[in-house]
Amino acid sequence: MTAVLGTRPDQGKTREKWPGRWSAPPRPVWEEEPSRAGQAGKGIALGLACLAILFPLWIVIVTSLQTKRTIDEAGGLVVIPKGITFVAYQELLGGGQVQRAALVSIGVTVVGTLFSMAVSVLCAYGLSRSGSLGHSWILMTLLATMFFGAGLIPTYLLVQALGLTDTYLALILPSAVSVFNILVLRAFFMNISQELVDSARIDGAGEWRILFRIVMPLSRAVIAVISLFYAVGYWSAWFNASIYLTDQDMMPLQNVMIQLVQKQERPVGLSAQINTGQLSPLAIQMAVMVLALLPVAVLSPFVQKHFKKGMLTGAVKG
Repeated sequence: MTAVLGTRPDQGKTREKWPGRWSAPPRPVWEEEPSRAGQAGKGIALGLACLAILFPLWIVIVTSLQTKRTIDEAGGLVVIPKGITFVAYQELLGGGQVQRAALVSIGVTVVGTLFSMAVSVLCAYGLSRSGSLGHSWILMTLLATMFFGAGLIPTYLLVQALGLTDTYLALILPSAVSVFNILVLRAFFMNISQELVDSARIDGAGEWRILFRIVMPLSRAVIAVISLFYAVGYWSAWFNASIYLTDQDMMPLQNVMIQLVQKQERPVGLSAQINTGQLSPLAIQMAVMVLALLPVAVLSPFVQKHFKKGMLTGAVKG
């Protein structure tokens, strides 16, 4: 077997066969072998970082699954569970304000992400074609909005003048487009081989067909990452609802969670159970937090593999 010497481990999967064992290609001469102390230090640092992230999450989940008696005995947040009960989740998802707010957040996230991605992809593709109409002026205008903003009051007056207050569109349109995401998409589109696009155009393909049949299939990584960015932004957003909505029935889940945690309010329909001692207000608050974190925690691992290709490739050129 031919040995590949002097190459980096990430330049391929070729391996050398040394006497009696298989080993990875050797390190380049400029890279020193890591010491045992260095490897141990990295492991300890990573372990502490994971602990700092997972320990608060553990407390939130465990507290949401405990009875009122267990929470009272612990004096608040529970670290070591004593049994598991899903009463808090059953009550939250059984109807009322929290369930309605969760449905609002899901609807706003799905519709908002689709709309934002449609606008961002079309804008980024147009800007990636250097000969497109008004290419330079549109690009400079978008860049200017990253440094200069109208401010909160003019934005509110504009939303009010358009008649969007107390509508779900007020949760989508004011923050529908991110210039940073457009620039990342544009840079990724510019990395696609121009010869491939030209050959499709010679075969009679129009711009729409090139975009949907060539550019987008080759850009699945960056589209997945940017879609996650938009989805997390819509799911976590609370500010727009707090200033544009006055109807409590239209509030998304994040605003209901703020009311529970900061203002110590109780969701509609749960006051009777809390007053009779069947539920702990703290368990309700932790359960709402878990429901708010669950979609992001579930979707992130599926998009994680695209982060390196989607973000780095789209950020180094353009």
